[in-house]
Amino acid sequence: MLGNFNPLSFFQTKGKIKKVFREAKASYLNRIRFAVGMFYFGMGLSFATWASRIPDIKTELGLTDGAFGSILFLLPVGQLVIMPFSGKMVTKFGSHRILIFSLIMYVFCLINLGLASTALQLSLGLFLFGLFGNLANIAVNTQGVYTEVLFRKTIMSSFHGMWSFAGFTGGLVGLGMLALDLSPLHHFIIVAGIVLLMIAFNFKFLVRAKEKMKEKAAANKKIFSKPDSALLWLGVIGFCSMASEGVMFDWSGVYFKDIVKAPGTLVGLGYTSFMIMMAGGRFIGDSLIYKFGRERVMQISGVMISAGLFTAVFLPYIIPCTIAFMFVGMGVATIVPTVYSMAGKNSTVPPGEALTIVSSVSFLGFLMGPPVIGHIAQSFGLQFSFAFIGIFGVLIAFMVSKIRTT
Repeated sequence: MLGNFNPLSFFQTKGKIKKVFREAKASYLNRIRFAVGMFYFGMGLSFATWASRIPDIKTELGLTDGAFGSILFLLPVGQLVIMPFSGKMVTKFGSHRILIFSLIMYVFCLINLGLASTALQLSLGLFLFGLFGNLANIAVNTQGVYTEVLFRKTIMSSFHGMWSFAGFTGGLVGLGMLALDLSPLHHFIIVAGIVLLMIAFNFKFLVRAKEKMKEKAAANKKIFSKPDSALLWLGVIGFCSMASEGVMFDWSGVYFKDIVKAPGTLVGLGYTSFMIMMAGGRFIGDSLIYKFGRERVMQISGVMISAGLFTAVFLPYIIPCTIAFMFVGMGVATIVPTVYSMAGKNSTVPPGEALTIVSSVSFLGFLMGPPVIGHIAQSFGLQFSFAFIGIFGVLIAFMVSKIRTT
């Protein structure tokens, strides 16, 4: 028996989803779902761990706000650089292989951020952190699509809920590490060890699949060919949702401080209420989609985003704004997971490449939303800028009907 054992067999990729997965027992399918969920959790925990120690790293390196802001921009640059290639890599080598490799590299990049002693080292570290983070993102969402196929129902939202839950966990762990007076490096090493253990216990249960494009289609496909129109519409919907999400991440605290005039202890109430509803909405999103359908849930979600932001604009007081930000959190909760799920099931483009197209357009919203808000706020005020983003929710509801016709 041992003579025939080949450890590389765990990573073999043969055809599409193997028959053994399609005919597996429910208990084994649940184990697959748990494993994929833990990879989402590992990614979220790694990112939240970095985010929780940003102030300490900035202080240790003695960087000004402007210099540190410029360095932080290297993270999305790394993500953008790998985007044209990540989908093709997932398609060629298999999402399970790329996910294992990229997440291992992701946690080693996390440790490298703790080792940075100069601005240049931190810049390079963030570039690589973004690069492997995007590669892992495409691979893990492809695994999410495959797992949905096995379950024959929508479960993508719960996977993204695991990422959000990991964000809370990473923040709490960060507070604990600060209380213990541990350096960012020791903190990052501990979390990296935990994530590596998650990989070790779960990598065997990833879905081993590889999409094969027809030879003729592959031969005629150009590197920068025009994407499928349905994928572009999905990308624009994701753009609007992630722009709203990015604005809430970066500007909700400022809005509560400058517009709502919340006292010091309540400045973070808006952000906290948004995050709780977004995470909770992702865990119940799959059941809502099963009951009401993808299109209706996305249309209602778009209306909730607009209703929440417009309420915050016209009723800038603590209680109405807290409720309004909860509406926004619930609104953005299911849109991106649903968009990714629909993209991964495109009949003409392999899941990895479809997800790359959609996530590329969507991620631009996350990058562009917050700085655009800043420029609009400088000229017309923060309330006007929130009202401007509020229009995006209405656009989402409109564009969902466009996808149905497409």
